[in-house]
Amino acid sequence: MLNRVRSAVAHLVSSGGAPSPRPKSPDLPNSPSSTSAPPAVAPEAPKSPSARPGNWSGAPAKTSEARARFSRPTFLQLSPGGLRRADDHAGRAVQSPPDTGRRLPWSTGYAEVINAGKSRHNEDQACCEVVYVEGRRNVTGASREPSSSQGLCFYYWGLFDGHAGGGAAEMASRLLHRHIREQLKDLVEILQDPLPPPLCLPSTQGTPSFSDSSHLVGPQSCWSPQKEVTHESLVVGAIENAFQFMDEQMAQERRGHQVEGGCCALVVVYLLGKMYVANAGDSRAIIVRNGEIIPMSREFTPETERQRLQLLGFLKPELLGSEFTHLEFPRRVQPKELGQKMLYRDQNMTGWAYKKIELEDLRFPLVCGEGKKARVMATIGVTRGLGDHNLKVCSSTLPIKPFLSCFPEVRVYDLTQYEHCPDDVLVLGTDGLWDVTNDCEVAATVDRVLSAYEPNDPSRYTALAQALVLGARGIPRDRGWRLPNNKLGSGDDISVFVIPLGGPGSYS
Repeated sequence: MLNRVRSAVAHLVSSGGAPSPRPKSPDLPNSPSSTSAPPAVAPEAPKSPSARPGNWSGAPAKTSEARARFSRPTFLQLSPGGLRRADDHAGRAVQSPPDTGRRLPWSTGYAEVINAGKSRHNEDQACCEVVYVEGRRNVTGASREPSSSQGLCFYYWGLFDGHAGGGAAEMASRLLHRHIREQLKDLVEILQDPLPPPLCLPSTQGTPSFSDSSHLVGPQSCWSPQKEVTHESLVVGAIENAFQFMDEQMAQERRGHQVEGGCCALVVVYLLGKMYVANAGDSRAIIVRNGEIIPMSREFTPETERQRLQLLGFLKPELLGSEFTHLEFPRRVQPKELGQKMLYRDQNMTGWAYKKIELEDLRFPLVCGEGKKARVMATIGVTRGLGDHNLKVCSSTLPIKPFLSCFPEVRVYDLTQYEHCPDDVLVLGTDGLWDVTNDCEVAATVDRVLSAYEPNDPSRYTALAQALVLGARGIPRDRGWRLPNNKLGSGDDISVFVIPLGGPGSYS
């Protein structure tokens, strides 16, 4: 994705004042009880990575020097030689978990390949976990039998596509699922109770409670009946909040821990029979079910979020300084066109209209370009993600972060509503896959590869992930990596998860 960030944007200046710290779980960073497996790293003399049973995500070393090293997900179980091959831009060998090692949860398939030289290392990261959530005590205030107060387990997959450095992606791959677990702790009993969620949780000890509603303004008849809140929406809210906490933690730790750059995040959570697909960035997910293609995410780019960006620039013109205008024109306005009428559109418009060109219209547009060349403030080509707290406009002090949202769009797929066969899969891919491969081509590869394997062969999903990565990478020729049709293959980092919708067993 580094091709989405202009090289001139290496103007990284620390912004003043991080957000106020929020309470952290003992499991989250900066806590003595935080535990995770060390990552596979490749310093000058690579050491063999270690993997702990049950922990499938790479975790960073605790020094700034170690964080700057090349690291890959621990579940790849790479040897020192494997790490060197994974970091080879010339050979671009596809990496997958070994058949002889412990398989990923849910028989998940995974494959990745490094870029063709656009960045020093592979800036994608991945995580695959089974996470247990133990509920907080006395959340609902109801008296329950001890046997009914059980925790919850969720399956978790995450792809993190870094840009302007791999620090943000590496940090998110270690910690985002822990933030999700923390957000779900208050919901353990509620989600297992068939009754609707309570409107309020009991006050904690020492917190004053008020029952007098006389201070409310307006007649009570103005208040509508209580809105219906579903258990599903609580999980969606927990995931959204987890993304925000993750982004705030990056802001707080970006100096001491060298959390450079930012990353797009595509996450899947399986909980109580449903798949929650959360996307912030330009990675994508699709379901291929009985030949049907079901999009489970959409890209967030300057084009798809133009109106949101323009509205923010209109409401807060100080964010644009004296250099940018929130209006969009088909091309850059020239001084000789002052007084003429030119096509434009603003935050309220989906079509185009004419306006008289004024002096302020000579400023650079907030959103410029189209397709893969679209940029925010002439700098970055994605509008949602984590990190980027130090990102500035080139040769300027204007921060870009206010225009970048850390909140994902969450789509839900209910696995219990369909009877899935072994060939039904959920495919997650970073933009290195989707830049050169469309949904129909992915679906054709799914059918071709899986039909060559027995339905109960667990290696079929890894083979499918490898085929998707190889198909997007292409083969080396005199003029670079080429696809069978002689078009350019993807020169970006490519990472792919293939999740069988048949799952690990019963969905009940």
